[in-house]
This record gives sequence, structure tokens and C-alpha cells, in this order.
Amino acid sequence: MRVLINRMTLAGLAAAGSSGAMAQSSVEIFGRINTTLERQKTGDVTTTGLFNNRSSIGFRGSEDLGGGLRAGFVLEADFNSDDGSGRGGTGIDFRRQSEVNLSGHFGSLRLGSMPSESYIAMAAQGVMGQPNHDLGSLSDALYYYPMPDANKVSYRTPVLWGGLTVEGASAFHENGENSGNKNGYDLTAKWAKGPLSLATGVTKVHDSTTLGLHAQYTFDAFRIGAYYQRTDEDLRGKRNAGRVTALYSLGLSDLIAGFGWAGNWSGVGSSSARQLILGYNYHLSLRTKVYAGYTRVDNKANARYATGTDGADFSTFALGIRHHF
Repeated sequence: MRVLINRMTLAGLAAAGSSGAMAQSSVEIFGRINTTLERQKTGDVTTTGLFNNRSSIGFRGSEDLGGGLRAGFVLEADFNSDDGSGRGGTGIDFRRQSEVNLSGHFGSLRLGSMPSESYIAMAAQGVMGQPNHDLGSLSDALYYYPMPDANKVSYRTPVLWGGLTVEGASAFHENGENSGNKNGYDLTAKWAKGPLSLATGVTKVHDSTTLGLHAQYTFDAFRIGAYYQRTDEDLRGKRNAGRVTALYSLGLSDLIAGFGWAGNWSGVGSSSARQLILGYNYHLSLRTKVYAGYTRVDNKANARYATGTDGADFSTFALGIRHHF
């Protein structure tokens, strides 16, 4: 009997191994190196030098489990391209993104650390991310980003009626500092058809609620996008913000212009700000571009966008090279 059981067990293991060998899986390395030569001015202090613009390296993979079901993962780490060090000057870690997921006809389930989908839909995708995919010193300094990236469970629907997708996420507080022992919640809906795309998102974290609306339209070589954001929190009160960005493509070149504004917090006087973003891209290939950009953030007396210092303005002129791999 023992011999028979052992033979049956070995046969079962062999069958399982054969089945696993038949599964289709893949792993790839991806990332970008994005470095600029800049002349930055923060308040009265001017600095000229090389700057990293959110360079990263990552690994992602997927396995076909059969029946339309797939397992996958994403690990992505920031590093400083100007001196080769890791995030914050320390070793490389995967706080930028670290997720495992299952996807199929039901949509996708994601667990781990990942960017807020409402932020991606509002301020980082398409023309809104230009000229540098909302990265580094040329990024949107006025968008309010309350949703934690870590300890998150997210579900995304498959494409529904007429191009609609919905994603909901919860970030568990895990008794973290300043969490108020409350989970964060993020719900985003996106719709796209032809030249028009629309999105809306709502985020609830501790004492703040944020609502965003986004629209983008493309005609010929011209794209224009805009978002509006409304935030209500216990500490500072209510705030309205928005941005409009336009891009015109001419051959291998892109011309970009954007303007953003953040109104006063209702409980904080003189806390408004404005931001101008100008950019030029020249695409050497599908993965490599050279670019130039200028941005200026004008802060009122009690605003500290992009600087961390009340009333200090920020500006930079940047020349950069970005390569995706």
C-alpha cells in the first residue's frame, strides 16, 4: 500500500510539474533614465547643475494560468541618475511600485504599493503629463495628492459599456502615524471614445475628501486637456484647483504650454498660487527624446508649492535627455 501511495504521489507531482512547464510566463526589465541640466531658483537662491527627473528601473512579469486568467507582478524603484545613488541617497528600494496581481475576464485585482489611479487619470496621463510625464522639476506642483500608495488593495473592471472602466482602491492604515487609524479610499471612472476622453475620481483619506474631473480632446496634431480639483479637509478648509495643457505636434517635435492655478484654502488667507509650464520635445526615436522646459510657480504669502517655504517662488529652465528601456 505504501509503495502504491508513493507511486501515485510521484505521478501526481510529475503531472503538476508538466502542467507548470506548459504555463506561459515572461519577465522583462523596464525603466527610464531622465537627466536634466537646470538653472533653478527657489526664493532668492539660484542653483545650476545636473538634476535627476524621476529615473527608475523595474521588473514586471506575467504568467498565463489558463482559462483567461493571468498572474503578474510589478517592482519599480527610483534612483538618482545624476549621481547613481538610490532614492533619498540610500539604496534602491521598490517603494515606487510593488504589486502582485490577478487578471482575467472579471477585470484585475492588485495588491501592494502603487500610484493613485485618480491622480494618473487626472494629472499624469496623455497631454496632462507633458512635457515630462509629470515627473521631476517640470511637474504639476499644485495637484493635491492625498491617497497613500502603500498597503493597498485595488480592483479594476474590464472595459464596460462604450469604453468605460472603473477602479476602486483601499489603503489600509495599519495604525500608521498621522493616519487617524482610518483607511484611505480612491474611486476612479474613465471613459474614452474616439478623440474624447473623460475621467472623474474621488479620494477620501482621514480628514480630507478630494473630487477631480478631467477631459481631453484630440483633433489632428493638436491636443488639449484640463482638470478641476476640489478638496475639503478639516485643517485648512476648502480649496479649488485646476490646470489646462495644450500640445501641438509637428513632425518629430512637440510644443507644450500649460497653466495651473490653486485657490486659497478657505481657512488660510493668501494661500493661492499659479504655475506656468512651457516645453519642447524632440523625439529621436520611440524611446529617446531631448527636451527643453521652463516652469514658474508664483506663491502668495502663505503658499509653499514646490518650495516648502511660505511665500517663496520657484522657477527652473531645464535641458534634458530621457531614454526609456
